[in-house]
This record gives sequence, structure tokens and C-alpha cells, in this order.
Amino acid sequence: MAKACLSILAEAFLVYYFTFGIAHAVTNVGRDQSALLALKAHVTNDPLNVLASNWSTNTSVCNWFGVTCSPRHRRVTALNLAYMGLLGTIPPELGNLSFLSLLNVTNNSFSGTLPIQLSNLRRLKYLSFRSNNFSSIEIPPWLDSFPKLEHLYLDGNSFIGTIPPSICNISSLLTLDLSFNQLQGHVPSSILNIPSLLAIDLSNNQFSGPMPSIYNTSPLQNIDMQCNSLSGALPENMFRFLPHLEELHLAYNQLSGQIPSTLFECKQLKILSLSVNNFIGSIPREIGNITMLKGLYLVYTNLTGEIQGLQVLALSSNRLTGVIPPEIINISSLTVLSLTANNLLGNLPSNIGHSLPNLQQLILGGNRLTGPIPSSISNASMLTLIDMPYNLFSGFIPNSLGNLRYLQWLNFGANNLTAVSSGSDELGFLTSLTNCKDLRKLILSENPLSGVVPISIGNLSNAMDVLYLSACNIKGSIPSEIGNLSNLTTLHLETNELAGSFPKAIGRLQKLQGLYLQHNKLQGSITIDLCGLRSLSEFYSDGNELNGLTSVIPSSLWSLRDILNVNLSSNSLNGTLPVEIGNLKVVTKIDLSRNDLSGEIPSSIGDLKNMQHLSLADNKFQGSIPDSLGGLTSLNFLDMSSNNLSGEIPNSLKALSLLKFLNLSFNGLQGQVPHGGPFTNLSSQSFVGNKGLCGAPELKFPACKAKSNKIARKTDKNIFIYVFPIAASILLVLSLSVVLIRRQKRNTGLQIDEEMSPEVTWRRISYQELFRATDGFSENNLLGKGSFGSVYKGTLSDGMQIAVKVFNLELEGTLRSFDAECEILGSIRHRNLVKIISTGSSDHFKALVLEYMPNGSLENWMYNKNRSFDILQRLNMVIDVASALEYLHYDHPTPIIHCDLNPSNILLNESMVACLSDFGISKLLGDETSMTQTQTLATIGYMAPEYGGEWKLSRKGDVYSNGIILMETFTKKKPTDELFVGEISLKSWGNDSLHGKIINVVDINLLQKRMRISQQRNSVYHQS
Repeated sequence: MAKACLSILAEAFLVYYFTFGIAHAVTNVGRDQSALLALKAHVTNDPLNVLASNWSTNTSVCNWFGVTCSPRHRRVTALNLAYMGLLGTIPPELGNLSFLSLLNVTNNSFSGTLPIQLSNLRRLKYLSFRSNNFSSIEIPPWLDSFPKLEHLYLDGNSFIGTIPPSICNISSLLTLDLSFNQLQGHVPSSILNIPSLLAIDLSNNQFSGPMPSIYNTSPLQNIDMQCNSLSGALPENMFRFLPHLEELHLAYNQLSGQIPSTLFECKQLKILSLSVNNFIGSIPREIGNITMLKGLYLVYTNLTGEIQGLQVLALSSNRLTGVIPPEIINISSLTVLSLTANNLLGNLPSNIGHSLPNLQQLILGGNRLTGPIPSSISNASMLTLIDMPYNLFSGFIPNSLGNLRYLQWLNFGANNLTAVSSGSDELGFLTSLTNCKDLRKLILSENPLSGVVPISIGNLSNAMDVLYLSACNIKGSIPSEIGNLSNLTTLHLETNELAGSFPKAIGRLQKLQGLYLQHNKLQGSITIDLCGLRSLSEFYSDGNELNGLTSVIPSSLWSLRDILNVNLSSNSLNGTLPVEIGNLKVVTKIDLSRNDLSGEIPSSIGDLKNMQHLSLADNKFQGSIPDSLGGLTSLNFLDMSSNNLSGEIPNSLKALSLLKFLNLSFNGLQGQVPHGGPFTNLSSQSFVGNKGLCGAPELKFPACKAKSNKIARKTDKNIFIYVFPIAASILLVLSLSVVLIRRQKRNTGLQIDEEMSPEVTWRRISYQELFRATDGFSENNLLGKGSFGSVYKGTLSDGMQIAVKVFNLELEGTLRSFDAECEILGSIRHRNLVKIISTGSSDHFKALVLEYMPNGSLENWMYNKNRSFDILQRLNMVIDVASALEYLHYDHPTPIIHCDLNPSNILLNESMVACLSDFGISKLLGDETSMTQTQTLATIGYMAPEYGGEWKLSRKGDVYSNGIILMETFTKKKPTDELFVGEISLKSWGNDSLHGKIINVVDINLLQKRMRISQQRNSVYHQS
């Protein structure tokens, strides 16, 4: 009986144990699942669609992507979601994963705070929030809740504040990375005394104060604190406690004092980086004891004294003096020797090539080294780079350099080297270099070579892309064989005594980007072969004896559309400038001064919108100064002096806001010198020698004749009674005339593009930069919301202000809108169109980076009671919009219909210039038709009637919308105003007013301001 009872009790116990245990295990697994589902719910964007498709309650969490479970308890032990691009926040429920030992969310876009519930993860050994968007929060103080933590990565965020003391209490920590944040304050000494720590990275923060000390022997192998503001001297004794140190990175700080000799007791040291600090004194001799050293960086450290017994790799840009010690030359394993930018003296050791057989790079530029180039250098057969410019080397360039079969870079520029005398005037060493089949860059400028270029130059390496032989006293002609160097991109032969005709063989250098032939004795005409160099960006041939501009140079020269700089000054060029000069769309500098050019300056020169420097001085140009020059808004230098120019100085030049130098002296100009713009800061020296000019007394010109005050008063008194209706009519007629005239000019083959503005420089801007520029797309920076997204104001790190249009990808049609804006904004260039700076596009984020318009939209400006908007500003604005439409409809290769023209899409820059924006529903018209169909509706009130009927789009729709805006601008009445009901509309109301009632519809603000001015003038008149 007793046995039976015991048996029953045992069975009951087992049933209870397994039932309760299984239930408890299921409960824990359920908690893990709930925690992960909470994380999934906090993810707002999953670009790879992993969580949405894989994390399903239909399968075990242990089978979910990125999840690892223990084999025994089936509890989640590791969560690895690195490099998935997730956007969201960390939920507190994640702290319920009590078996978790690894949490890795590297390289995502998590933001917000780190919930304190994570401190419950006491089994955690590996924690990484590297490269996320945690910003403006401090590192949590509860990190010492992880007694087993070995690896902690918080780098690549924007954490602020100081290092919490709790981190120093994690005794098991092996790796700590807090780099690339915004941490401040002193680095606590206790952090380097964590007993198990092997590597610490605190670089690229804002730490200040002294370098922390170490009090006990440490296993530390890697210390990186570069790019902070640490100051003071390095602790003398700390390095005695670092026997295992392999890498020490302290560059870009403010450390001072002498380098302690104890540093070189770290026998395992491989990389030592102390560049850009304020160290003083000499480099300790003990550095030679570090036999494992592979990288030494002491650039810009202000070290002085002689280098004695130093065995180094890189000591550039210090204050080292003395001769190069023989100890360096005896390091047979040395592959790179860089001592550039010091004050080293003396000759190179004659045995340098024998002692350094493994040397690959020899960099000694910017010293005061003297003597010959040792011929033994050719025995260092592994050399790929020899860079020794700006020294005092003399003697012959060794012919034995041809033995360096791997040589790619040879720079002996700015020395006193000559060619070997062999009974010939030829530069014989060039022949020996033909054996160097990998030679890419040969720089010998500013040496007294004094010889003739041999025809063997054509046998140099086919890989040659840079050849500098300027200021070498080279004589003779340029051999035609130079045309064999088919990969040449840069050719410098300037400031020599080269003679003969312009070399035709240069026309074979199809990859040539820079050609410099100035200050020689070249004669004749510029060869037609030059016109085939489609990659040419810079061409200098000034100071020669060239002639025959129009009779010899074909018009195809001006088809080199990628050329940036053209300098043909100080020659004997004659003839006229062709209209094709306007083809050089990207040119920034043209200098044709001191020639015999004549004729009128073509108006097409105004098409060169990127021009910064233009000099046509000392020629025989006639006629007037083209009004189109006012469109060169990037121009900062303009010299048209000493010609035969006549007429008035165009008022359009007042738009050249960047102009710093203007010289129009010694011409036949007349009329008033313009006021305002760059003319405000000019002196009379800019206009001397023009007897017909008049203007302000400070320019020492006679006063210009003024108009009758009586007539002015009479005109002013009746301006709104008589002139305003006429002005409105004239404005419409003028707009039509402009369009007709431009069409006529276009039909006759003349290119009219005077309104096009300079291209805004395209920039690559990362998502992180945009995030920081807009303070995390903060509501405080919100400029407005549209149909497909929001626009934020941002400020880049260099101070540039931008507008960021972020598209809402959850809305239907957003992708079409984004693609449409990219296509159109990327192809248009006009001063009255908003300019695109960059784009951002990924599966989960799409944005446009646009030029920021500080004065907002026309709509905001017109209906803001605190802002005034006078008649001239309104006239200029409607002309700006008309110019933009004229460009879109007729000047763009494929006509563009805006489709949604309204005051909110007209933006005003800091100069109140109107720019058209928002091309999200714009359409391109095909060549075969001037009308297309759409199902996209524009803004009510501004939409042409045909948009609401057959949905047909044409230029007429934009013109209709512009007419509505024109009436709204001068009446300050919206087309949706409550006044317009039934059959009455803004259009009909405006039409009725043309019959003598315009005074009743014009904006009262315009009338009141103008009437006050008239009354004031009449009062003054009657008092007199």
C-alpha cells in the first residue's frame, strides 16, 4: 500500500513539474516574441521588407531573420539587425529579452532615446548601436548594469555630454568605441585603467583637457583619441604601463611639450600618429629602438633639431634640420621614405640605391638638399615614385634612370638640374626614360635643361598623362612625335624658347585637357587640328607671335564646349570675334587682350553664363557694349579698355553683383554712368578717357542734364488716372511682343538665352548631412507642406542654406511626382527657375535639395500685412514669371508645361527675383504635338477651363494661369475670393474694369502710397 501511494505521488509530481515547466517555458518564449514584435512595431521604415515578410507569428521566433536562440531553452540569445537600413526607435519591451547576450543594430537609422529597461539585459556581452541617428541625448548612466559586457560600440551617432563614470566600472570590457559623436569634457583617467580593456576609440569628438594617465600595467593595444582638443604634455610615465601597445593615434589635438622618451619603451608599437600638434624639441633618439614600427606620422608637429640616428617612414612638414643620417640609408627593409617640407641640408648619400634595395617611394621635396642626383638610385629597382622638387639639386639628370622599369612618377621640378652633355643639344635623358613603360607623370619644370626636345619623346610610355617641361630654357620646335602620347591630359611647355609654327601633332592628343604654350616664340596661325580636342578645358598661348584669328582659326574652335580657360593675349591676332564664341557654355576665363581684333563684340558673348574673367583690352573693337553682358552674373573681372567702343554703358551691368574690377577706359563711350550695383564702389579710373560720359561728381564727370521738374510733377499727379490703364495694356502688348520677337529670332537661327542664370554647383549630400542640416527634419524648420511632401529649411556644415523637399512615399503618385521633378529640374537652367543642388533617393527616402528662397512665396508676401509690395516690385515679378514661362515653353529643347502655376509656387529670393518652383505634375510636350492629355488637376481658380473638361494640356493653360496671377498681383484678390460667385469671376471682374473702372479694382495699397507721394510733392510745389 505504501509503495502504491509513493508511486502515485511520484507520478503526480512529475506531471506537475513537466506541466508547470513547459508552461513557464512557453510563457518566457512568448515574452521574447512580444518583445520582438514591439520592436517591429517601432520600425517605421523597413526598406528590405525583412521584418514585414519574415517576422511572423506563424513561425517560431528562433526562425526569424537576425534572431538566434539557445538550443536548450529556446530563448533568444542574439539579435543581429546590422546594415538593414531600419528607421524607428528602440522600445522598452526589448529589455525583456533576458537571455540576450548580443544586440547589434549597426548602421541603421534608429533614433530617440535608449530606454532604461535595456539595463535588464544582464547577460549582454556585445552591444552595438554604431552608425545610427541617436542625437542630442547623453550616453545612459546605467551601462554598468551589464556585468559581462565585453564590447560596446556607440560610435557614429551624435551623443552629447560627458563620458558617464559608470562605463569605467565595466570590468569585463575589452573594446570601447565612442568615436564620431559630440562628447565633451575631460577624458576620465579611470577609463584607461579598466583592467581588461584592449582597445579604446574616442576620436572625432570635442574632448578637452589633459591626456588621461595610467597607473597600473594595462593590456591596452590600441588607443585612438585623434581629432579632439586635448592639450598639455603627454604624461611621462604612462607609457611604462603599456607594454602591449601597438597603435597610438593622437593626431589633430593641441598637445604640447616634448615627446617623452618613455613612449619608445613600447616595444610592440607599430603605428604612431602624432601629427598636427604643438610638440617642441627634438625627436628622441630612442625611437630607433622600436623595431616593429611600420607607420610613423609626425606631420606638422613643430619638431626641431637635427635628426640623428632616426629610422622613420614619414616625417613630413616639420622643422627638421641637418643632413640625412646614414642610419636611415642602412634600413634595407625600408619601402617608403618621406622627409618632405623640412629644412634638411647636404647631399644625398651616394650609395642610397645600393642600401635601400626595397625602396618604392622616395619623397624629399621642399628641403634644401644639394649636390647631384646619385646614379646609384637606379639600383633601387623597385622604385615607383621619385618626388624631389623644390630643392637645390644640381648636375646632370642621370641617364641610368631608364633602368627603373616600374617607375610611374618622376618629379625633379624647381631645381638646378641640366641634361647630360653628349655633343648634342638634345635632352638625352628623355631617351633613356623610354624604357620606363609605366611612367605616367614626368615633371621637370623650372630646371635649366637648355636643350632640344628629341623625337624620342614620342616613345615615352603610352600611359603618360602628365608632362611638365615649362621654364626649362628649351629651344627648337615641338616635335610632331609628341602626338604619339595618346593618353596625355596635361602638357606644360610654357616659358621656353620654342619657335616654329603651332604644332599640328597636338591635335592627335584626344584626351588633352590642359595645353600651356604661353611665352614662347611660336608663330603663324592656330592650327585647325586644335578644334578636335573635345576634352580641352584650358588653353593658354599668350605671349607668342600668332596671327590670323578669323582667316586661319575655323569657327569650330568655338565648339570646344568643355573648355574652361582660354588665354590668347599678347599675340598678333586679327579679324573679328565670331558669334560662335557663345558656344563655350562652361568657360570661366577668356583673355584676348593685346591683339589686333576688330569689329563689334557679338551679343552671343552674353551666353557665357559661367564667365568670371573677361579681358578684351588693347584691341580695335568698335560699336556698343552688348547689353547681354548684364547676364554674366558670375563675372568678377571685366576689362574692355583701349578699344574704339561707343554708345552708352548698358544699365544691365548693374546686375553684376560679383564684379570687383571694371575697366572701360580709353574708348568713345558717352551718356550717364549707371548708378547702383557694382558701380557704387568704382572710381573714375574705370572710365578715364571717355569724354562723352557724365554722372556723379565723385567720378569727376560733368553732371548729366536733368528732366523738367514741372513736367515730372504734372505726370506724377495724374499717374493713376491716365497712366495705369495704359500701363496695364502696354504690359500685355509688351509681353506678346517679347514672345513674338523671340520666336522670330529663333526661327532665323539666333539663339536667345539671355535670361539663363549660372549653373548652381551640383553637390553630393548624404542623408546624414540632410538630417543634421534640418535638425532631424524638425517642425521648427518646416517651410511648408504640399500634395506630396514637406519642405524644410536647412543649413549645411559650410553655412550654405538650402531647402529640402522630402516626399511622402506613402501617398499615391509620389514616385511619379519625384521622377517628374528630377527629370525637369535636372535639365533646366534659368535665373527665374528654382535651382536644384542635389537629390536623395533610396527605397525609403526621396528628397530634392533646392536653392533656399529667404523671402518665401509670392502668396505669403502679398497677403502679409507687415510687408509692402510696391508697383515696381510687382511689375518685375510678373516679368520674371513671364520670362520663366517663355523659357519653358520655347527655349527648352522639349517644351515643358508647368500645369500648376499659382502664387504659392512662385518663390522670391533675397533680391526679390521671382523663381518658379514645384514641377511635380509638370509635363513634357513631344515634338510631334503642342498638346497632350492628362488626368492631373491644377490648383482651383488658376486652372484653365480645358483642364476641367477634356483634360488637354498646352502652353495656353500656363498662359491662362499666368493671366490670373497677373490680375491677382495688382488687385490683391484671389480667384477664390468670396466676391466671385455665380457668373462673376476674377477674369470677368478684371475685364469689366478695363472700361474706365480700373481705379476701382487696383490694390488700394498701391493707390494710397502713390497718392501720399503726390500730395507731398504738390504741397512742396505750392509752398515754393
